[in-house]
Parts: sequence; C-alpha cells; structure tokens
Amino acid sequence: MKEPGFRLRDFATLLMASSRYNCFFVMSSPLAAAIANLYSTEWSTRLGAADEIYRRGRSLADDATRAWRGNAELSALLSFDGPAATVGLAVEPATFVRIREANGSPRLADVPPDQDAQEFALHFSETIALDVLTTREPGGSGAIARFLFRFGEGIQQVEYRCGDVDRAITILKEKFAITPVYPGARAGADDTRVNFFLVKASTGEKVLIELYETAAAK
Repeated sequence: MKEPGFRLRDFATLLMASSRYNCFFVMSSPLAAAIANLYSTEWSTRLGAADEIYRRGRSLADDATRAWRGNAELSALLSFDGPAATVGLAVEPATFVRIREANGSPRLADVPPDQDAQEFALHFSETIALDVLTTREPGGSGAIARFLFRFGEGIQQVEYRCGDVDRAITILKEKFAITPVYPGARAGADDTRVNFFLVKASTGEKVLIELYETAAAK
C-alpha cells in the first residue's frame, strides 16, 4: 500500500537533499571495481567483491547506529548482539542483469508494484548479505532511478532486521528525535514491513537505514 501524502518521488527528493548522502560509497574507484567483480566468472573474485562492499556498508551503518545500542529495548529489537544486516547496492539495469546471471540467477524479490525497484539477494556466507537493486524506470522519478542519476552505482542503504518496526519507530522518535521517512511502517519486498531513517555517522556522512520486519515476526 502507498502511504498517503508521501510518495516515492518525495522519498527520492529527501535523499537528494543531503549533498553528502553516501558520497563516500559512490565516488570510490575501489567500490566501482568491486561492483564489476560481482559479475566475474571466478567465485573467489565475486566473494572478495561482496566482502568489500559489505564491509564498507556495515562500517558506516554500524557507526551511524552506535547510539541505538545503548537503548536496551531497541538493541533487542534489532538483535545488536548479532544483527541480521544486509547492504543494499543500487546498480544500473545492465549491471543488475550481469550480476544476477553470474550468480546463478537468484529469485527476484516480490516488490510492491508502486515501488521503483527490482531486487534480488546474494548470500555469500552467514555474514555477507547483499540486496542488489535497480530501477524499473531508468531516468524516472523513483528513488532508485534518482539515486543512480545523481550518484551512479553505489551503496544505497543498509538494512537491519527488526522484531517490531512500529515499536522501533516509536523509540527512535521519542528517545533519539529521529524522524522516519514514512509516518509508519509500509509494505516492503517479500511481504515485509519497512521504514527508513536517514542517519548521520560520526564522519558527518549520512546513510539510509532500513528497518524491516518479516512476516514471521508479525
């Protein structure tokens, strides 16, 4: 379902408002090389690339959410003792196809039709998980399309699994004065419930954090 009064193009506008949003992750030539290596014919090369991308995303996201760990309830909701985190990588449609084919054509996620995204997951180990995303409408007004237009391919978000997104939203608003992108949880891929937070790290850079709740957690 769409959230009333807040559409995907509004989300994209919010992301573009920060000139330093994820700039470290889209200007780096090592990152560009790692993205290209995700479609290498060599498994070891793809593994090394995934590890590089994952470490970069987790490093900034874990720094940005460090204060959250001091709240016992929120820490438990996000399982910070061993968080289930996924790094979301936005790529052009042609790159999306190449990465998917090189990695055995994993299943495409079931993304709500109103959202500008195609995606699939890559799991290289128990600790390295990527969501590879692209736009359905290149050059369009959706969040992924505008991210790619403004920044090019790069780490677009980091996703933390959450036991109760609604409760996490309340805690972040009341205890940390952090406003979510959407007023409440909304439908995400594969029957999840999600919301997003643009959070500043100690470096001054901002990273988009997605909290997602699986159907099993409902």
